[in-house]
Amino acid sequence: MFDAPQKMLTALPGVGYKPQHFAAIMENPAPVGWLEIHAENYMVDGGRPLAQMRALSERFPISVHGVGLSIGGEGPLDPDHLARLKHLCDWLNPASFSEHLAWSTHDSHFLNDLLPLPYAAGTLARVADHIDHVQNALGRQMLLENPSSYLAFEDSEMTETDFLREIVRATGCGLLLDVNNVFVSATNLGYSPQGYIDDYPLSAVGEIHLGGHDEDADEHGAPLLIDSHGREVVDPVWALLDHTLTQSGPRPLLIEWDTNVPEWDVLAAEAKRADAALAVFA
Repeated sequence: MFDAPQKMLTALPGVGYKPQHFAAIMENPAPVGWLEIHAENYMVDGGRPLAQMRALSERFPISVHGVGLSIGGEGPLDPDHLARLKHLCDWLNPASFSEHLAWSTHDSHFLNDLLPLPYAAGTLARVADHIDHVQNALGRQMLLENPSSYLAFEDSEMTETDFLREIVRATGCGLLLDVNNVFVSATNLGYSPQGYIDDYPLSAVGEIHLGGHDEDADEHGAPLLIDSHGREVVDPVWALLDHTLTQSGPRPLLIEWDTNVPEWDVLAAEAKRADAALAVFA
């Protein structure tokens, strides 16, 4: 459809793009340096979404974030979904493409959720095969995002960080480190988020994500955090980001806000805080 020169992501703040913010972004985006879209919202043949994306891609690097490939699913990847994704990436030529370490399909059914996986040899082989398939089909590297977890599998044979390290080694993919997901999972499963970051393969990280979460309690009254992307990033997650950047150095840093989407000035304020966090380590 059009051939924009590829724009690489640099260590600047980005935001998840929402159409209601189009005019504000075009008028005054500072300090936002790049935008992320969900792939499945743009697998269409035309209309306003693609027209807006055409205009935005002329000014900003675009990161495409998939939510529907079911990288961890037991069955093969959906060839039609992958073909539509390839079409999107071919004309948009994004600076980055990422997906989730999760599954959302069973037989012919699609589940509207990102479900966890046991970290075992069989899972590792399946996920690696699927990532190889995606990278070969798209002709570009994929980043794999760590999940937000609410339970752990007894039959896991390795830690999540070791699993991700082995996936990178086997496939050459990069990683998308979601710091809020780390905080949510560590709180829910009772481990140290700082310890997780200390063991994470940070050299493979191509993007860092931050988002808001909701607080609840389980049936025993223990804290239960829900990765909602529906509010501001909380102070403990900003602190965990500082801990991460101390070791990783500045990276492209995205603010995700997908539900209860606020006015642009609220989202821009979160991006300004991300910009300040990056500046400390520049």
